[in-house]
Amino acid sequence: MYVPRPSGSVGGRDAGEQPRIYQVWRGNNKFFLQGRFIFGPDARSIFLTMSLIVAPVAVFCVFVARHLMNDFPDHCGISVMVVVVVFTVYDLTLLLLTSGRDPGIIPRNTHPPEPESIDGGNYGRGQTPQQFRLPRTKDVIVNGISVKVKYCDTCLLYRPPRCSHCSICNNCVERFDHHCPWVGQCIGLRNYRFFYMFVFSTTLICLYVFAFCWVYIIKIRDFEDLSIWRAMLKTPASVVLIIYCFLCVWFVGGLSVFHFYLMSTNQTTYENFRYRYDRRGNPYHRGVLNNVLEIFCSSIPPSKNNLRARVIVDQGMQQSRLPSRGFMSPNMGKPVGDLEMGRKPVGWDEPRMAADISDLEVGLGGMLDEKEGRGTHASPNVSQDGFSPEVVEGRAGMHSRQSSWDPRAGSLGSVDSDSLQMKPAEEANAAGHATSSGAQ
Repeated sequence: MYVPRPSGSVGGRDAGEQPRIYQVWRGNNKFFLQGRFIFGPDARSIFLTMSLIVAPVAVFCVFVARHLMNDFPDHCGISVMVVVVVFTVYDLTLLLLTSGRDPGIIPRNTHPPEPESIDGGNYGRGQTPQQFRLPRTKDVIVNGISVKVKYCDTCLLYRPPRCSHCSICNNCVERFDHHCPWVGQCIGLRNYRFFYMFVFSTTLICLYVFAFCWVYIIKIRDFEDLSIWRAMLKTPASVVLIIYCFLCVWFVGGLSVFHFYLMSTNQTTYENFRYRYDRRGNPYHRGVLNNVLEIFCSSIPPSKNNLRARVIVDQGMQQSRLPSRGFMSPNMGKPVGDLEMGRKPVGWDEPRMAADISDLEVGLGGMLDEKEGRGTHASPNVSQDGFSPEVVEGRAGMHSRQSSWDPRAGSLGSVDSDSLQMKPAEEANAAGHATSSGAQ
């Protein structure tokens, strides 16, 4: 599970002094009200979407609905104003529920997962196995059909089925559908229901305004005995709203129809464009009725991220992150990138890493020789025979762990720990030689 480590944190700090999760978040999200709302990096687009909804509704209320309030018997005309206002508030609420909640972000791992098996045979004393790679993909059985899941180099985990990494928000999202720029958020497992309800309710508002604008034009024509064109000239605001709603309904209405098709076939937008389930079996299809009920009647799973929780610094985290064997991610040593979201590949800097490790080993070797009181040109018997094979093996293993953890930390810390552990062995050897000389 992803537990971020704050910079400069001390293990003995009081929990109240630790930052909260949202303050050290590694994704590109933006947070409001101290982590209670999570938005995408393009959250400003929400204000544009709100204005495209509120502005025409305000024009409708002022220039159309206000005049229709007295044109219906038994004060039914007031319902024209009330319905559009209530429905607009409902639509904006759905917009905030879509854009301001966790869409189903999977917490990042602090280190790569442990491999299931290691290729290779037995290794000699004091030797470490060559670095190995995790498989790029794994097979998972879903409803009797084999589905491949991919390894995410950013989140250090194997993505669950139907999960994908969004390059805009920089998060792995469960049941990833798409990143919607109009709501400024990813659409995933936890907000897809509200997204569809928002799009569908916006379609209904467009149809409502479109219909009552025509009602107002017809009433003007009948009351003043004019042609339809002259009646339209009497209320230019109604004409503008008719044109605006006609254009919008093609967009939001078409989107509503498309997503209803996706729901009925249990697909996501990403799967529909990438996998084309019409050409092969869909492992998630359970029938039209069950697919629709799964979206609207199933319980929404709780968020896996407690954004307002304090950061927990695990005392044993560093030890758990010290692998005894070399590790390489599936894409290490070659250009890596998110193949699904089309991110630009980033090359692995192998020459620089190799140079840093070689410099570290040379520095460690020289300083060890100085601390042990041996010259660099000493004979092999003097430099090696003074220690038992077990001690040499232990030192080599310890050196490997130190260098694999933090090559850039410098050789001084590694040498100090080595010298502290080797000093008792040297004193024991010196005492042994002195005793044997006295006996002779």
